[in-house]
Amino acid sequence: MLKYVANRLLQMIPTLVGVTLLTFVLFDVVGGGKNAQALNELGKNATPEAIATYNKMHGLDRPFPARYAEFVYNICRGDLGFSNDYRQPVARVIRDGALVSLSLTVPLLLIGLAVSLSLGLLCAARAGQGADRATLAVVTVIMSVNYVIWVTAGQYIFAFKLKLFPVWGYENWTYLALPVIIGVMSGIGGDTRLYRTLILDEIRRPHVRTAISKGLHPARVLLRHVLRNSLVTVTTNVSLAVPFLFVGSILLESFYGIPGLGGIGLNAVNSADFDMVRAVVLIGSALCQVSNLAGDLVVAAIDPRVRLAKRS
Repeated sequence: MLKYVANRLLQMIPTLVGVTLLTFVLFDVVGGGKNAQALNELGKNATPEAIATYNKMHGLDRPFPARYAEFVYNICRGDLGFSNDYRQPVARVIRDGALVSLSLTVPLLLIGLAVSLSLGLLCAARAGQGADRATLAVVTVIMSVNYVIWVTAGQYIFAFKLKLFPVWGYENWTYLALPVIIGVMSGIGGDTRLYRTLILDEIRRPHVRTAISKGLHPARVLLRHVLRNSLVTVTTNVSLAVPFLFVGSILLESFYGIPGLGGIGLNAVNSADFDMVRAVVLIGSALCQVSNLAGDLVVAAIDPRVRLAKRS
């Protein structure tokens, strides 16, 4: 197992290096590079002499390889740059925003998984019956509603009109209740249909029919034989969904005034805060890699058919 983990970590290195190189090129070459950063800091009316002085002061006049090497070195020691918008190190802003984002995305992930998986089990157990058809109809309607409509309508109806939740801000857990509900409701449609299909495939397998023919209780068969074998695909789906939670939280945090990574990233784009935008991009890519690694490790732990020696 340790060998497998080590190999998976080594496989992440080329991807992370490619991401850092691509990000550095986009911000330092394609996106205007050193002059764009100087103009953003000094203003559009800055003289060429002021721009040259700024570039020399910040080391932006050095060759590309030297600047890229320093960029990677700073990342390795946790230095992500300085935010011109927040007037403090990017790492500190990211740390504070990450804690807020986790308070939103973790409940979204756990509650959404529990609800969609439960509905998937219910539909599969009652396949073709009234409960199955009604649930599929409801989740299909949910999938048909645009995500932005869920966010804006939920805020207008439940927060502004009915006064059931706070409209804006982040002071305690009650400010997260409505965004979590909206996020879960908007995402359960596709997951419920996926889990229903996976569970139905497992129900039709020979070992499940054999367990039922032996007289085992259907609930026990569903939980011990069907659900357990479906967890591999469920785990893979969850690991793929984790990075998209970060993207989805951008709208939720922006509309509900939650100072998390999503709102920080959006504000950084609007204010041309180069170091902050670059840090958010790097964190998003790293999150993809870490979630995929965690998913592979969980699959290897719960599925005895996985041969780690062959995969390594």
